[in-house]
Amino acid sequence: MGISGRLVFAGITVGLLTLGGCAASDTPGAGSTATPGQFPRPAAAGEVLAQGTVLQKDGEEPQLCLGAIAESYPPQCGGPPILGWDWMTVDQSETASGVTWGSYAITGTWDAAAFTVTQPSIPLSLYDPLAQVDPRLDEDTPGPSEESTLLRLQDELNAADYSPATATATDWAGMPILSNWTQNGYLWVSVIYDDGSIQRFFDTQFGDGVVAVQSALQDVG
Repeated sequence: MGISGRLVFAGITVGLLTLGGCAASDTPGAGSTATPGQFPRPAAAGEVLAQGTVLQKDGEEPQLCLGAIAESYPPQCGGPPILGWDWMTVDQSETASGVTWGSYAITGTWDAAAFTVTQPSIPLSLYDPLAQVDPRLDEDTPGPSEESTLLRLQDELNAADYSPATATATDWAGMPILSNWTQNGYLWVSVIYDDGSIQRFFDTQFGDGVVAVQSALQDVG
């Protein structure tokens, strides 16, 4: 299934993403030769910080929602499993219609399949991190690509399938891309976690300075 705009896997069945191979060229994106299974899925070497919503349905394991959340009551979202989560140890949660949820800053580890809590979590309403502005958002120094080129590459991205052969629509380890959009001369791609290998992957596929990868999980320290 294709996607468009800011795709987010929010607990719904969607198609997974790959690029088909094509002839080499100097045109950005024209040299892509990616096949399913080649997309990096890095684990984090140390602790990472997540800022998102934890949601748990009665009888199911809690999930860490790192993408869009449907504005319903209770909300709807999806994400990788979060291990070691205990609602009794956190504040500012809500429960309705068999669903418990809350938004938190959470420190833990990421093994490329699940997030494991390692430190006490802080409600996002009480969390005041230092502002970290991505320099690629600086409008005084935009990316080199024209919007028309980025939109063409976005179409290629949205028609792609980066999933491993064994992935299912509910396997978050097999859903590498959370969302994508164009802004300030870049094609932005949001992923769960990047140690630099996903950025290098897209640099190889589309050319340097074309795709800007954003990692939802940030390394601590």
